[in-house]
Amino acid sequence: MAYTYKYPRPAVTADCIVITNEVEPKVLLIQRGSEPFKGCWAFPGGFMNMDETTEKCAIRELEEETGLKVKEVHQIGAYSKVDRDPRGRTVTVAYLAIVDSPMSVCGQDDAAKAEWWSLSCLPNLAFDHYDIMQDAIKCYNLHFSQGL
Repeated sequence: MAYTYKYPRPAVTADCIVITNEVEPKVLLIQRGSEPFKGCWAFPGGFMNMDETTEKCAIRELEEETGLKVKEVHQIGAYSKVDRDPRGRTVTVAYLAIVDSPMSVCGQDDAAKAEWWSLSCLPNLAFDHYDIMQDAIKCYNLHFSQGL
C-alpha cells in the first residue's frame, strides 16, 4: 500500500572513506564520472537502496565503484547541510574502513577512476567531502590511539 507524505523527505546516501594503516597513510578516492562534480575527486558512495542499511550501502558502493571489498566499517557521522548536494536535499552517513596497505582498485560503475592519495597531498574534493575527510582523520587517529 502506497502512502503519500505531507512533508518532503530527503534522499539518503552513504560514503566509505578507506584509509591505509601505514606510516604515511593514504585514502581511496574516486574521480566522478557523472554530474554533479563530474571529473572531481570524492569518496566512493551513493544512494541507499530501500532494503539496506547505510552501513551495507557504504560497503556495496565501495565495491561497485572501486572493486574493493571490506567487511568492517566504523561510522564517522551523518552530514546534513541543506545545500551539500546540488541534486536535492540529501543526507549522507560516512563510514571509515581501515586496510593495511593500498590494494588494487579500478574505477567502475559511475566512477571514472579510483586512486590512492596521500593524506598530506589531497586534491580538491567534491560536495562537503573536505569536511568529512577532517572528521575521518580524527576517527582514524582515535582508532589507533585507543588500540582498536
